[in-house]
Amino acid sequence: MAETAQTPSTRSSEPAERVKQLPPYLFVEIDKAKRNLQAAGKDVIDLGVGDPDLPTPPHILERLKAAADDPANHRYSFTEGIRELREAIARWYERRFGVALDPQTEILPLLGSKEGIAHFPLAVANPGDAVLVPDPCYPPYRSGTILAGAEVVSMPLLEENGFFPDLGAISQKAARRAKVMFLNYPNNPTAAVATAEQFQEAVELAKDFHFAIAHDAAYSEVAFDGSQPISFLQLPEAKAVGVEFHSLSKTYNMTGWRIGWVCGNAALVSALGNLKSHLDSGIFQPIQWAGIAALDGDQALLRETVATYQQRRDLLIEGLAEAGWNVAKPAASLYVWTRVPTKESSMAFAARVLEQAHVVLTPGVGFGPSGEGYIRMSLTVPTERLQEAVNRLSKIL
Repeated sequence: MAETAQTPSTRSSEPAERVKQLPPYLFVEIDKAKRNLQAAGKDVIDLGVGDPDLPTPPHILERLKAAADDPANHRYSFTEGIRELREAIARWYERRFGVALDPQTEILPLLGSKEGIAHFPLAVANPGDAVLVPDPCYPPYRSGTILAGAEVVSMPLLEENGFFPDLGAISQKAARRAKVMFLNYPNNPTAAVATAEQFQEAVELAKDFHFAIAHDAAYSEVAFDGSQPISFLQLPEAKAVGVEFHSLSKTYNMTGWRIGWVCGNAALVSALGNLKSHLDSGIFQPIQWAGIAALDGDQALLRETVATYQQRRDLLIEGLAEAGWNVAKPAASLYVWTRVPTKESSMAFAARVLEQAHVVLTPGVGFGPSGEGYIRMSLTVPTERLQEAVNRLSKIL
């Protein structure tokens, strides 16, 4: 009897097979190692996660506070969010990219772009379908595909190709089975920026094989030396085949607020909205009003933010060069992506740096097999701490 009684309990606590297939989330594992060192009294500098250290602009906070005082904003906002936010997103896209969007059918607010990205394969792909995923990549492209029961088909991002997929290398068999292709430019982790010609090649492939493109543009506003990355939706036929995910997180230092959106092809936006209606009840309305203030407000603080990151980029790269580690300057994003300067694996090098210098670096292999041999460093620490990290790295290189 005891054995019989125990069996259902053991079985009920077993994770679902789809969850078992998920790899450990890279940043959670890194955070554990960091916390262990901090618990031992070590001063750790974290260049791992790209979480802005700069404050959210004051006018956004003021809008949040005012909206929170209104009881009308304490109710469900439901999946589609408030009309005013969708209209603000449409205005921003028109100003920034010259792209016209219908606020009613082509824009859907999200609880941060991450949740929309992770749910997108579940909304549009069936078990057995293929999803074309960059390698290396932001992990939710892969994990969302696994949870949907679809097959991950990797597209290696190689340095000799400018870290853009070699679309001609995708087999016709994989392309015919594909339901979605994920793209992400400016890219995380490689910091590469895509051209209109590269996007056009992807659009043509999507048209030929009838799959959707999901472009993650979370870093489009963090660009250096006067560059302005383009939107995938600026391509004339892009809206016919795909959607673009965007976020206020990196642009306005609002990572913890959890507000973003998907926009573009109305049928794809609707599919994700239908799924989300069963999963959540929308974004807290005061945060939506704060998002409107961010999109419609003075962009001077954004320019100051970008200037700060550019200064940090230069400090990091010049400091490492003096130590003999030559690193190319990224044109955009919050990251520096570079080859490991020793013969160690990316994991071994990152572990040694953490142990000896108490600096967190992200091993490239954590973003996929093609990331082996590379390291990602984030610019989201105060400038003086970044200088200290450079000093520590210089001592062990």
